[in-house]
Parts: sequence; C-alpha cells; structure tokens
Amino acid sequence: MAKARAIVKRRKTVRNIRKITHTMQLIATARYQQAYNRAMATKPYTQKITELVDQLSTAVRGRIDHPLLRVNEGTGRTVLLVISSNRGLCGGYNSNVLHTALEHIDACEEAEKRVDMHVVGKKGIAYFRFLGREMTSTNTAIENRPQFSDVDPIAQGFIDQYTKGEVDAVHVAYMRFISVGRQRPEVLQLLPLQQLGPQASEGEAAAQAATGVVDYDFTPEPEVILGELLPQTVKTRLFQCFIDAAVSEQVARMVAMKAATDAAEDMIKYLTRRYNRARQTQITMELLDIMGGAEALA
Repeated sequence: MAKARAIVKRRKTVRNIRKITHTMQLIATARYQQAYNRAMATKPYTQKITELVDQLSTAVRGRIDHPLLRVNEGTGRTVLLVISSNRGLCGGYNSNVLHTALEHIDACEEAEKRVDMHVVGKKGIAYFRFLGREMTSTNTAIENRPQFSDVDPIAQGFIDQYTKGEVDAVHVAYMRFISVGRQRPEVLQLLPLQQLGPQASEGEAAAQAATGVVDYDFTPEPEVILGELLPQTVKTRLFQCFIDAAVSEQVARMVAMKAATDAAEDMIKYLTRRYNRARQTQITMELLDIMGGAEALA
C-alpha cells in the first residue's frame, strides 16, 4: 500500500503544478493581448516617422550635417542596450536574446572596440554577472508595460553620448515581434541614423526605393525640422523595441506554460495508470493472503 500512496501523493503534486501553470497561461494570454494591442497601435507611427526622416535626410544629404546622421569613428567604443525580462518561465526567450547580444559583443571585441553594456531586466543582469562581464548600467524598473517616460531618459542619454562623439555607434539587442508564431532576436543599430529600421517591412522599403528621392520645400529650415525629428525618431524606435520585447515575452511565456500544462496532463495520466496497476497488485496479494489463510484453517 505504501507504493500506491506514494503514487497518489505524487499525482496530487502534479495536479497542483498543472493548476499553477494553467493559471499562468491564462494570465500570460491576457497580458499578451494587451501588449499586442499596444504594439500594433505604436508600430504604424514608428514606421511612418522613420520613413519620413529617412526621406528628409536623403533629400538634404550634403547640405546639412546633423550629429545623429554623422558617422563617428576613432573612439573605439560602442554602446549595446540588452533588453531581457525580469521574470522567468518564458521558454527560450531570454537565452535567445542574450546569446545574440553575446555574439555582437564578441564581434565588437574582435574588431578591438570596447562595448559599454547597458542591461534591462533581472535575467540579463544575472546572466552577465555569471559570465563576469562588466555592465555600465542596469535597470530592473521597466515591467511588462513599458511607458515612453521610462524609455525617454535612456534614449536621451544615448543621444547625448553620440552627439558628443564619445561612441561610434549605439545598438539594441532585443526580441523583435513579427507575428504570434514568429519572434526573432536581433541587434538593431539605433545610432547613427543611416537607413530605415527593421520596423519597416520589405515591401514598404522596396516601394520607397522605387519612388526615388523627393524634392522637398522646407518651412522652417531643414536644420530646425531635423533637429526636432531626429531625436524623436531615436526615442520612438527605442520605445518600439521595448514594446516588441514585452509582447514577445508574453507570447513566449504563454507557449511555455501551455507546454508545461500539457506535460502535467500527460504525467497525471501516466501516474493514474501506475496507481491502478499498483492497486490491482495489492488487491490480488490481499486475496491470495485471505485464500492462503482459509486453506490453512481448513
């Protein structure tokens, strides 16, 4: 009977785990829907402002020299912002982003460039501490609903560094959200602003290339317009990276908790079969003992 009781106890534990994972799946599904709506609401704005700035900077190239369009060289330093999550139980989400960031760091070090690493999220901080990597700054205050006010000072700090010529480039390692079934870790070049960001689709980029350069009449002067638009574009693109990372995290957690719930279901069925066999064996042994005792008394 001890074996059957052990199986019952284990089955009860697995059932409790199934309840937890199923609840977490439902929570992740609700949060995913909210994050998805935010991502879809902000993406058109990000695409259009990036497209507009790309066209304007192309039209005035050679006439003005803005610091955010200029390519810095010779500093030997680059900046990498790594966006990870504060919580686990989201499958390979963090590992994919962190490995992509590490590949970028190794490539920069091979090119003899120092990387100033800024890490967002407890998982990324713990990972790089374990590797013994030096981090310039860490941030755990941005949760699964990033606000523009949280991203603005981070972007402004990068803009100031690049404008002063302290770094060659600024990159962001994050999980890009493409669709519910497809997310891809990548490293986005935030500065300098040289081309359309990855938020623009291939069809849109091809259409823009086919239209050629538009001759604009500027009021006020191009320096004034780009002086307002270029920093806003950097901040908007960085905010979109945080939004994409948030929705990708919820998708990964939703899928991981669904897989855990299904695995718990399979384990419960397996333990139930084992319990039935163990119980049947015990009943058979008890009957044999009764029959053996009866024969001995006869």
